[in-house]
Amino acid sequence: MRRCCGGAGLPCLFKGVGMASPRPPRYLLVFDFDETIVDENSDESVVRAAPGQALPERIRQTFREGFYNEYMQRVLGYLGDQGVRMGDFKAVYESIPLSPGMPDLFQFLSKNHELFEIILISDANMFGIECSLRAAGVYSLFRKIFSNPSGFDKRGYLTLGPYHSHKCLDCPANMCKRKILTEYLAERAQEEVEFQRVFYVGDGANDFCPAATLTAADVAFPRKGYPMHRLAQELQQKQPGALQATLVPWDSAAEIARYLQELLKKK
Repeated sequence: MRRCCGGAGLPCLFKGVGMASPRPPRYLLVFDFDETIVDENSDESVVRAAPGQALPERIRQTFREGFYNEYMQRVLGYLGDQGVRMGDFKAVYESIPLSPGMPDLFQFLSKNHELFEIILISDANMFGIECSLRAAGVYSLFRKIFSNPSGFDKRGYLTLGPYHSHKCLDCPANMCKRKILTEYLAERAQEEVEFQRVFYVGDGANDFCPAATLTAADVAFPRKGYPMHRLAQELQQKQPGALQATLVPWDSAAEIARYLQELLKKK
C-alpha cells in the first residue's frame, strides 16, 4: 500500500524544527527519543544535576500516572530553586549515551539520506533533545522534531509546557503520538510527497499508540522487552491481525540498519 504524505516546520525551541529535503524521499522514518535514540530516560537523567543527584520525597510523591509532564514541571522548578542553570542541563543532556547500535543506524541513514525523511516524536523536551542530537552530530538528519516546548525564563529556570491537548484515552494528557503522526502525514499529503512505507522506532507505551495505526506496508521496530514490544505481543495474541505493520524487535539499532539495508537491496 502506498501512502501520500508533507508539512511545515515550526520555530526552534517550540514545537518543531524543520529542514527541507532536495527531492521527495521514499520512506518516512519516525524515532522516539528516550530509551530509543538515547539509552536513558532524559527526564530522569536531569536529576544528576540536583544536589545529591536526588529529588526530595515531597517532589517525588506528586507524580500521577498520565500526568508526567506536569510532574516534570515541578521537578524543573525544584532544580531551578537549587541553582541548576542552562549549562548544567546542557552538560547532562550531552552526556547521555546513545542506545546500542544507534551510531551504526545513524551512519547508514546519513549515507542514504535522500531515501528517508526522518522525524522525531518525543514526550521529553525540545531543549534536551536538541542538546543531545547536536552533541551526537546527528541533529541535521531530522526534518522535524515534535516535543514538549521548553526554554529558559528570566530567572534562568528551564521551563516546560505540554505539547497539545487530545482525546486519546491511552496516552498522557499532554501528548498523543498517534495524533501527531496522523496530522504530519496529512500535512505531507497536501504537499504531494509520497511515502512508500513508514518505519517507526520506539520503546514506550506511547509509541505503541501510533504503531497500532501503521499499515501492512509499514514496519514497527519496538525495543525488545520494553512496553511497546510487550503491548504489541499482547495484541497479537489477543487479536491476531489487529496489528497490521510488520513487527521487528531490536536489542541493537544496528539490527534496524541491517533490516533497512536488506530492504534497499530488494528495490
